[in-house]
This record gives sequence, C-alpha cells and structure tokens, in this order.
Amino acid sequence: MKIVYYEEDDTLFIELSKGEILRDESVSWNVNVGYTAEGIGEITILDAQKSGIYPLQIERVVADAA
Repeated sequence: MKIVYYEEDDTLFIELSKGEILRDESVSWNVNVGYTAEGIGEITILDAQKSGIYPLQIERVVADAA
C-alpha cells in the first residue's frame, strides 16, 4: 500500500495494489476509483485538504494484553 499527497494539486493518491488498472469509476466529482482484476487498485481524491480528507486520521486499536 502506498499513500502520496501532492500538495501543489491538493490531490491524495492511495495505491492499494500494483495490478493493472482495468476500469476507472468516478464515485463523486472529486473521488476516482481504479479497479484491477482482483478489486480496488487505487483511489484518487481531488481537493483532499479542502474537503477535509487530508491529513488522514488513522486510528490504531491495540488489543489488551490481559
């Protein structure tokens, strides 16, 4: 998985797999999903910071060691 933010364009690119993109689909005016033969390969989000998606807020849940 690779996540890249292009500040000059306010674009967030999330690569989930390296497979060849076979089909692109616009989910909304600023979100595009690229599909591989196995499923979602990449997600591109335009105006990511302006729309509140970037910076990412990632929660990590740690299992209790008890």
